Amino acid sequence: MILMPMASQDFDPTEASILYKHLHEAGHKVIFATVDGHPARPDDRMMTGRGLGIWKGVLKARMDAVEACEMMMKDPAFQAPVKWNDIQSEDYAALALHGGHAPGMRPYLESSELMQTIRNFMNNQKPVGAICHGVVLMARATRSDGQSVLYGYRCTTLLKSQELAAHNMTRAWLKNYYRTYPGTTCQQEVTAALQSPDDFQSGPKPVLRDSPDKLSRGFIVRDRNLITARWPGDAYNYARGFLELLKES
Repeated sequence: MILMPMASQDFDPTEASILYKHLHEAGHKVIFATVDGHPARPDDRMMTGRGLGIWKGVLKARMDAVEACEMMMKDPAFQAPVKWNDIQSEDYAALALHGGHAPGMRPYLESSELMQTIRNFMNNQKPVGAICHGVVLMARATRSDGQSVLYGYRCTTLLKSQELAAHNMTRAWLKNYYRTYPGTTCQQEVTAALQSPDDFQSGPKPVLRDSPDKLSRGFIVRDRNLITARWPGDAYNYARGFLELLKES
């Protein structure tokens, strides 16, 4: 079984559901978890484009991701998630951490229960995948020596340039919607948790989103039991890389 903890609201539909669809089609059972045991809700703006103005076509989730998210939300396991504080890490073969940038993501990104779960998986070298803000959650999970579980690993996350670009495109009416933490960026926080700044991998300039027939547009970083990605535009590479990680484990 694959454990996929969810933010109760505002999770990014692409980053969660494209991986879910790949896992489901490969025959893996995905178990979801939320803080209160109630089904999670995706970021409505990403699902519908509501409020994104002239940038709707660029910023909202593509139809393939919307359809995958709708399929995921019909899964009985999605409708009956376990609670974060009831997670038993030993019951699962791997851990997948989605991203998302809207304010409802904060309880997920600040969860001590999820940080403990991450520590358990990393301590046991089980497969772990994280995309976008999910890598920030990993950076905040510390080992017994006080270092982040990412210390000594190579990884990536949402780039500073991406985060600031989306913010600047919409801040006139959406304020800090794209700045989950206005005082820092994902890239800055994750890089600060690494052993060396060189361990952060930016990858090629992210312009277009990947797809099953255009995987060259995406980027992931694989380091031992960990796979990380930057944004929804890496989702297909991330899902395929996660499946490869499972096969090798």
